[in-house]
Amino acid sequence: MKYSLRQLQVFLATAHFQNISKAANSLAMSQSAASSALSELETQFDIKLFDRIGKRLQLNALGHALRGQAEALLRQAEDLEIALQQHSAVGHLKVGATLTIGNYLAVHIMSRFLQDKPEARVELDVANTASIARKVKNFELDLGLIEGELSDPELEIIPWMRDELIAFCAPEHPYAGKKRLNDRDILKVQWILREQGSGTRQTFDWAMHGILPQLNVLLELQHTEAIKRAVEAGLGIGCLSRVALKEAFARGSLVPLPMPHRNLQREFYFILHRQKYRNNSIDAWLALCRELFH
Repeated sequence: MKYSLRQLQVFLATAHFQNISKAANSLAMSQSAASSALSELETQFDIKLFDRIGKRLQLNALGHALRGQAEALLRQAEDLEIALQQHSAVGHLKVGATLTIGNYLAVHIMSRFLQDKPEARVELDVANTASIARKVKNFELDLGLIEGELSDPELEIIPWMRDELIAFCAPEHPYAGKKRLNDRDILKVQWILREQGSGTRQTFDWAMHGILPQLNVLLELQHTEAIKRAVEAGLGIGCLSRVALKEAFARGSLVPLPMPHRNLQREFYFILHRQKYRNNSIDAWLALCRELFH
């Protein structure tokens, strides 16, 4: 074999940081050792994996094409090492989740996963759909759980479960007694919504086709709990996942506002890089998600 796993580690770290010094630091190597490893890899196969732009190393077309295979090979090697050390193929799992899923579903999934596989390690990264997709594409995450629609040739997008957005207000709001909202009601009120780039906002904007430019959006917030608190304070009405509103509706601190003429249905998805090696941990996580929520 003409290459080493260490050379692949240097290649992937350099692709991530676009800087050999930062790549070396991340691997606890000297800069000269990392530079030599990368140079040897390119020399052995008479190839160039990066374009040198000043101090920055940018992946070229060949480097980009090989990155996924190198990532998969290293992950397989890590899984083998864990299996040899612990007699188990379950290892370290990096999961990304959008805010609704991360705050209301993923912690329960992670708790159950660790109960079933106490030898495993799970990291959970909670961000909006655009951020999770970017990190999955960059191999910073093993998989993502998202609530927004995506179309990306580098990602495998797998339907998971159905969800629905619900408009809501405080019990004291003038709309609290309404059995349904029409478009005139929707346009008269102030809205408190998730930020652009979130799956929740994407679904809401699509549902409001035809009247979206006329909406009165008072606040755009990144966290569902902040939106709920602002609505409880009477600043306006909001629209979030039914999952995020279940407890508030049960205790009466918020009131649902049906809008049956507006389609607020959506899907939750799993996303994985198409070149990602799917180890036992990933398959076990996906199976558990389907078992607990479907």
